[in-house]
Amino acid sequence: MFDEVKKSIQWGQETLTLETGKVARQADGSVIATLGETSVMANVTFAKEPKPGQDFFPLTVHYQEKYYAAGKIPGGFFKREARPSEKETLTARLIDRPCRPLFAPGFKHETLVMCTVLSHDLVNDPDIVAMIAASAALTISGVPFMGPIGAARVGFSNGEYVLNPEVQDMDKLRNNPEQRLDLVVAGTKDAVMMVESEAYELTEDEMLGAVKFGHEQMQPVIDLIIALAEDAAKEPFDFRSPDYSALYARVKDLGEADMRAAYAIRDKAERRDAIEAAQIKIKAGLSEEELADANLGSALKKLESGILRGDIINGGARIDGRDNKTVRPIVSEVGILPRTHGSALFTRGETQGLVVTTLGTGDDEQIIDALHGNSRSNFLLHYNFPPYSVGEVGRVGSPGRREIGHGKLAWRALQAVLPAATDFPYTIRVVSEITESNGSSSMASVCGGSLSMMDAGVPLKAPVAGVAMGLILEDDGRYAVLTDILGDEDHLGDMDFKVAGTANGITSLQMDIKVAGITPAIMEQALAQAKDGRMHILDEMAKALTEGRNEFSAHAPRIETMTIPTDKIREVIGSGGKVIREIVETSGAKVDINDDGVIKIASANADSIKKAYDMIYSIVAEPEEGKIYVGKVVKLVDFGAFVNFFGKRDGLVHVSQIAARRLQHPNEVLKEGQEVRVKLLGFDDRGKVRLGMKMVDQETGEEITEKKEESAES
Repeated sequence: MFDEVKKSIQWGQETLTLETGKVARQADGSVIATLGETSVMANVTFAKEPKPGQDFFPLTVHYQEKYYAAGKIPGGFFKREARPSEKETLTARLIDRPCRPLFAPGFKHETLVMCTVLSHDLVNDPDIVAMIAASAALTISGVPFMGPIGAARVGFSNGEYVLNPEVQDMDKLRNNPEQRLDLVVAGTKDAVMMVESEAYELTEDEMLGAVKFGHEQMQPVIDLIIALAEDAAKEPFDFRSPDYSALYARVKDLGEADMRAAYAIRDKAERRDAIEAAQIKIKAGLSEEELADANLGSALKKLESGILRGDIINGGARIDGRDNKTVRPIVSEVGILPRTHGSALFTRGETQGLVVTTLGTGDDEQIIDALHGNSRSNFLLHYNFPPYSVGEVGRVGSPGRREIGHGKLAWRALQAVLPAATDFPYTIRVVSEITESNGSSSMASVCGGSLSMMDAGVPLKAPVAGVAMGLILEDDGRYAVLTDILGDEDHLGDMDFKVAGTANGITSLQMDIKVAGITPAIMEQALAQAKDGRMHILDEMAKALTEGRNEFSAHAPRIETMTIPTDKIREVIGSGGKVIREIVETSGAKVDINDDGVIKIASANADSIKKAYDMIYSIVAEPEEGKIYVGKVVKLVDFGAFVNFFGKRDGLVHVSQIAARRLQHPNEVLKEGQEVRVKLLGFDDRGKVRLGMKMVDQETGEEITEKKEESAES
C-alpha cells in the first residue's frame, strides 16, 4: 500500500534527494528532501469538504527548526522549542508566497503545509530545502495545486552568480565585500513567482540577471519533482472551480454603476464608505439563496477588480488620478521628537511612518540562537502596523507574520549602508510606527528609517529609499506596470514588487505574484520604472537631510573605544568582576570588554567616559621611565616614602631623593595622604619602582634642570 519512492539529482555542488512513502504515511502528501546532509520533511493535509460559507482559502504554512537537527539542545529553562523564531516565520512566508497563487481558483478547503527540519549540516540552508520539499509534497498530495515550483538561493561574488552559497558565506554578507547578494527565487517551469533579496548596491541589470540565473538553475529541481510525482502522486482530488458567472452577472447588474462611481472618489476613507454602500445595495437586491452563496465575496471582488483594472489597462487614470509612473506627494521631516536619539516622519500620499532610532551599547545587541550557532546583531528594525493606521478597530497584540516580514524587508534594505561596527560601535534600533496606510508601508519604513538614522548621527554610506510597484496583467497579454501602488491596486492587482536602494544601486528586492508568474520583460520594465521612482523619492528626502548629523542627541550615549592587550583583560575584570564593577560604579559609565581586548565605554556624560577610560588605562598601561606623575604618599618609613603614583602602582622615594637638602626622616617634609609630584627614575633589579621628588618643582610639576638648581643656589 505504501510504496517507497526515491529520486536524486546532482544539483550544484550537492546531491538533492526526494523520498516519499516511508514516513508520515497518513498525510495526504509527505516528502523528505535532502540537500547534502540537510533534510527537511514536508507534510500536506487538506480537508475534503470546505466549511459552510467559507469565502476565502484557509492555507496555513508552518516551518519548524528542531535543535536536534544540528545536534543541539535548546537554551532557556524549558529546553524545548517554543514559539516560532524570526527565521522560522520568514521561511514559512517564503514557502507560502509562491505556492498560494497556484491553487485552483475557488479552492477553499482548509489546507496545512508543515515543514520540519530534521538534519542540518551547517552548510546548506534548510529554507531552500523546505521550499522544495513543500512543493513536492503538494504535487503528490492530490490537492488541486498547479505546480510544482522550484526554488534556489543565488549569491553574487566577484562578478559571478553562485548557486546555493553556503550558510557561512551568507552569515558574513555584511563583512564580506566580495559577497554582494543573498537572493531567494521561486518559480514554475515558465515563470518567476517570488523573489526575496538582500543586496549591496547591485545594478538593475545585475539583479535581473540574478533572478534569471536562479530561475534557470531551479529547472532540474522542477523536473525531479515531476519525476517523483509520476511514480508516487495520489489521484487528483475531484475539484472543479465553481462557476459563479450567473451570480456575478446579477452583482454586476445591481451595482456596477455605484461601484464605478465609488472608485472615482480619490480620498481613501470616502471611497471605502462608498464601496461599502454599493455592496450593501447589491446585497439588498439579491435573493436569500444568492446571499448564502459562498462565492458572493468572489463575485464582489471580481466586480471591483474589473473596474479598477479595466480603467488602468485601457489607458485611463488610476484611482487617485495619477498616471502609471507618478509617485504621490512626499513630505519628509526629521528631529520631530525631543527626547529620542533620532526621529523622522515620512509621508507619501496617504501612507505615513513615524520612525525612531535609538542608539545603544554592546549590552543591547540581540543574541540570536540558531541551528548553525549563536550570533549577535547590532542592527534591529521593528515594524508596527496598528489598526488605526487604516481606520479600523482590531486586536492589538504581539507582532504577526506580516509585521515580522515587513520589518525584515526594511532591515534588508538598510543594512547595506550601515557603517562598520569598528567605525561606529553602537547598537542601532529602528522602530517604524505606521500611523497611516494606503500603499506600501514597508517602503515608507525604509525611507523613514534612513532619515531617522541620519538624524541620530549614524554615518550611513548613502540614503536609502524604497518604492512599491504593481502590475495589471490581462489574459490577452496586455499589461501595465504601476509606480507607488495604492492599497486597492495591491489588493486587486497581480503583483507586489518592492525595490529599495541608494542612488548607486539596489539593496533589497521583494516580489510576490498573484498570477502564474511574470516574464523577464515585465520584470525589466518594473525595475527600470522603480529606479526612476526611487531617484525621485531620494530627491524629496534630501530636502530634509542628506547625511548623518555631526552631533548626537544630548540624550544619546557616547561610546569611546580602547584596545588593551588580551593578557590584561583579567586585570580589568578582576576577581569575580570586582574591578570592572568598581569602574562602572565610580565612573557611571557602561563598560563592555570583548575577548579580543576591545573595550567600549559608553555614557551620555563625557566626564564619566573619561573617568572610566583613565581608570582602565591606569590598570593596563605601564609607567614610563623619566615621566613625571602626580601621586599620593601612602606610607612613611625611615628610609623613604611609598607613593601611589600610577593607578594602584606604588613606588619608593628614597629619603635621599625627597629634597635637595639632607633629611634625617621623611616626615620632616612629608605626611601620609599628601599629594606630591614624582619622577620615575627607573626600576631596581627586582623590578621595584624607584621614584624621585627633588628634581621636580612641586608647585608647577616641571622638572628642575641643573641650571635652575645653580640659579637657586646663587
